[in-house]
Amino acid sequence: MNDSNKEAIEDKINYLRTMCKLKGMRVTPQRIEIYKQVANSCEHPDAETVYEAVKHKMPNVSVDTVYRTLASLEDLDMIFRVDNQLPRARFDADKRPHNHFICIKCNEVYDIFFDKDEEIKIPGNAEKFGEVKDINIQIRGICNKCLQEQKNKQN
Repeated sequence: MNDSNKEAIEDKINYLRTMCKLKGMRVTPQRIEIYKQVANSCEHPDAETVYEAVKHKMPNVSVDTVYRTLASLEDLDMIFRVDNQLPRARFDADKRPHNHFICIKCNEVYDIFFDKDEEIKIPGNAEKFGEVKDINIQIRGICNKCLQEQKNKQN
């Protein structure tokens, strides 16, 4: 991890500390480590993947602690679930505006960042249902890796 990534993660952890204090939650080593695992990943890890990574650094951590901590991080708006239709909930800590490509074969999740001149407009009538906080477009399809595997099987 380069220095700018370390600084970005440290900034996120400081923000986590602030949010915990504002909400009256303890800042525990487990909470910080679990958040780090999600924040450092571009792969949108599920709870089991987070647990496996955290238990190497904190052997006494339980699966239940990971699930409860992920839920509390969602409540703090520090992470969000990528998609509820995946077999396992996947989590993302990247709060920059972006969308997701979800492979319907392997369930991989890829971030899609729009160029500055590409803008998604919120339909005008969306406001009648309530206050719009963000937009998350999910594009479903077959990823290049699965397409290549499919092509290789056909040959």
